Amino acid sequence: MLSWVNEFFEQDGQDPLFHLQLVGLSGSVTQPGGFFVAHPELLLDEVTHTDLIILPAIHGEFQYNLNMNAELIPWLVKHYRKGAEIASFCIGTFMLAATGLLDGKPCSTHWQFANEFRKLFPETQLMDHKILTEAEGIYTSGGAYSFTNLVIYLIEKYAGRDVAVNAAKAFMIDIDRTRQSPFIIFAGQKAHQDQVILNAQDYIERNFSEKITIEELAGMVRIGRRTFERRFKRATSNTVAEYIQRVKMEAAKKQLETEQKTVSEVMYDVGYNDVKAFRDVFRKITGMSPLGYRNKYYKEIMLERVN
Repeated sequence: MLSWVNEFFEQDGQDPLFHLQLVGLSGSVTQPGGFFVAHPELLLDEVTHTDLIILPAIHGEFQYNLNMNAELIPWLVKHYRKGAEIASFCIGTFMLAATGLLDGKPCSTHWQFANEFRKLFPETQLMDHKILTEAEGIYTSGGAYSFTNLVIYLIEKYAGRDVAVNAAKAFMIDIDRTRQSPFIIFAGQKAHQDQVILNAQDYIERNFSEKITIEELAGMVRIGRRTFERRFKRATSNTVAEYIQRVKMEAAKKQLETEQKTVSEVMYDVGYNDVKAFRDVFRKITGMSPLGYRNKYYKEIMLERVN
């Protein structure tokens, strides 16, 4: 995409805007799956100055990747303090957060790894519903192909709105997409070891269509309300009320995607009887109205569009 911008400038009789270089820790790196070998143009210690560093997504077990790329951490800090900006894609934000440069700053990453990120880097301000974030010369993007929106954002910053719009059209990118909320699949945060809270989560997920109160749940697991709420938040990164809402909204999303029901029917099925309350919560969690979500994802409507 950045090379495309250079070509755009050259076709207009101007010098290329970006000088792009692939930088690495060693002369060649085999991709973990063995599909290709990357050959960096420069090694880390050969870079004396840069304006922008882009970190790719780094897949696999984080601690292993951190150990394998340990030299990258002080290098990133050094160049940031010398004035370079840094952008990270998807779960590359884990590597960026390990530098400490994200402490106290908003950031995003793939929604699927949000809870793990929060536990590892509690000093950051994770905004996992965001497609991209910017703070003090540090940029992050959400999951998977949301990196394209961050690149367009950087193009706009360096080359202007007109060039960014042209690039977005060339690569068919929704330039003003700001949230990854519609893509989040809520599966419950169950990587913790608190069996009492796991029991409460299981109860919520089996009885989401009912009215569930915090007092009921605390009584069921036989601990005091305040202790229960504190343990639930610590284990799941959600309050009890937030968790119940998210379970209900995930059930509503699935019905809107697959069943020929009205929004009101879905609302009643997941335990709401106030249309405004249901729509407000749905929009808060997904960034879309229930009807908008149905029109976007309902399989029959999608088939009609294809045909």
